[in-house]
Amino acid sequence: MKWFPLGRIGLGVCVALACQTAAFGQIGSTLSGIGPINRSMGGAATAAPLDSLGAFQWNPATIAALPNSSDFALEMLVPQSKLGSTVNAGALGPGTPPTTLSGMTNSTTEVFPLPSFGVVYHPTDSQMTWGLGIISVGGFSANFPGSTTNPILMPNPPAGLGVGPIFSQYQLVQVVPTLAYQATEQISVSISPIIDMASLSADPGFFAPPNDANGNGVFTFPALTHGTFQWGAGVQVGVFWVTGANWQFGASFKSPQWFQSFQYNTQNEIGVPESVKIGLNAPMIASFGTAYTGFDRTLIAVDARYVGYRNTVGYSNVGFGANGAVQGIGWGDVFALSTGVQYLLTDALAVRVGYSFNTNPVPNDRTFYNILSPLIIQNGVSLGGSYNVTASLKISLAYSHFFENSISGPMISPLFGALPGTSVTAKASADAVTLGATFFF
Repeated sequence: MKWFPLGRIGLGVCVALACQTAAFGQIGSTLSGIGPINRSMGGAATAAPLDSLGAFQWNPATIAALPNSSDFALEMLVPQSKLGSTVNAGALGPGTPPTTLSGMTNSTTEVFPLPSFGVVYHPTDSQMTWGLGIISVGGFSANFPGSTTNPILMPNPPAGLGVGPIFSQYQLVQVVPTLAYQATEQISVSISPIIDMASLSADPGFFAPPNDANGNGVFTFPALTHGTFQWGAGVQVGVFWVTGANWQFGASFKSPQWFQSFQYNTQNEIGVPESVKIGLNAPMIASFGTAYTGFDRTLIAVDARYVGYRNTVGYSNVGFGANGAVQGIGWGDVFALSTGVQYLLTDALAVRVGYSFNTNPVPNDRTFYNILSPLIIQNGVSLGGSYNVTASLKISLAYSHFFENSISGPMISPLFGALPGTSVTAKASADAVTLGATFFF
């Protein structure tokens, strides 16, 4: 009898998702904020030019309102993810398993670093503003140990029902050269070609077909860990309007980011070399924002976003292919809201508070295809501030907490669909500390 272990096939989608997406505290696979200033505003920046990092991510047209400056930031993200599963006695057939199996396992991932850099230059007596951003828009690492009680993380058949330990890691960096043009005294427009670099690792590698090269009746997936950074590209355009009545408005459109295939050198069960290619893009993002400056020493900003996962390669399909490989993770599109308030306590000290919300791209009936994904968080709050140490140096700090969210649904067989008497649960929360410095020149 050939074994396509339930855990092996089903978890394929989950690990694929965990590898292809970004860090906690984000809108699906997109970070909800970049750098300490933008983080502390809940990610609101489309109509609120406070720093270059938030501008490059959400609306590069706003760099026209920034002074000549450079921003350096490092976020230290501390994710907390949990993976649980239950298989009732006899759920997989008579006597399989003989007793109910259930468990919940924590990922051993600790701190995940996310560095970013941005610079803005406005030549004297010019309507042009030049900018360059190198920003970490995503990053994630999951490291679930094997388990003797959690079915999904049990050893391979016949010793267990699962796949054993699972590791995945993903990092996405964007290089954003930007040109902003001051069309009128109140309106600026911009265009930014985007160059992407991404690295993706997964063990087991569920986007590849499983094999039984050693003939023991158990199909296994190769490790997708021997790969390099892959290149991608896209474009972003934006507009920023400052009215004469304390209101500011902004809008931007970031195209899908089209990547070359992710390639891996791996081997089958008996050591025969294999080459594996998988497709994965990043989604389109549309942002709209407004800001109000009519209160003394206060800025209030609100952003609304639409993230188009449904038609993005790697996100659009769902389920298993005829060869047993995962075809996609089946995400829906996401709507998000970011809002933040900045208040100037003194001319040198600014404090901020922010809130972010987004719809969950993963419905409960697709939990099984997204078990390893921590990207289900919907609510986050941030606090932060900046202090002007000198006329040329500003230090900023932010703390963010992203509240736990969970999804749960049945296990799904590639042959029989949803399996009665089984369930899987994914939980995620996170904390982040972001430190940065701004230099004015």
